[in-house]
Amino acid sequence: MGSLPQQNQRKPRFLCLHGFRTSAKIMKTQIGKWPESVLEKMDLVFVDAPFPSQGKSDVEGIFDPPYYEWFQSNKEWTKHTNFEECLACIEDYMLKLGPFDGLIGFSQGSILSAALPGLQNKGLALTKVPKIKCLIIIGGAKFRCPSIVENAYASKNDFPSLHFLGETDFLKPHGIKLLETFVDPVVIHHPKGHTVPRLDEKSMEIMNNFLDNIQENLRSDDELPTGEEETEEAMV
Repeated sequence: MGSLPQQNQRKPRFLCLHGFRTSAKIMKTQIGKWPESVLEKMDLVFVDAPFPSQGKSDVEGIFDPPYYEWFQSNKEWTKHTNFEECLACIEDYMLKLGPFDGLIGFSQGSILSAALPGLQNKGLALTKVPKIKCLIIIGGAKFRCPSIVENAYASKNDFPSLHFLGETDFLKPHGIKLLETFVDPVVIHHPKGHTVPRLDEKSMEIMNNFLDNIQENLRSDDELPTGEEETEEAMV
């Protein structure tokens, strides 16, 4: 029998970045399929990408518009438009709605989420907000643009990360490659494709353990004397 949650215990706060040509409302519905026992352990904030969809959305007929996209890319995914504007938008959300402990991303939002910590460490993004401490990546991949790659993945991320890999997801090989950019990634395998999956019993156990570990890390951080956390970060 697990221990009862403390009344004053702070939940990890996540900024949720939705998929390509979807929306905050759609992602809230997608993640809302997860059991309440999981959802109650997180403080989730859903936001829309800055740009209205510039083409047909794959979710038309499933979810209602409007649809948004974080940035635009060429077919090879080697060049991006409005990427700097996208980074500024996310930082603005974090300043207005934060502070945040981590990010949850799906599809285009997950590719962004996995790259942001490295860009932040290089001083190229999110310079006005606290360091990202944890990630949940659903249907993720790495950027291919050389200028982003050399900075976003310059060193491995040494913080808790949870990665969803779908058996029939077209991005699965890229999601596996993304794991190499993390020191100790936790993985949930599911039988579906490029989607936010429901959680079976095994997945729920993995996710609950992951969230419990984050909770413990946050409690330890919150108990540090003022200034000690910054000192430890500076020594890394």
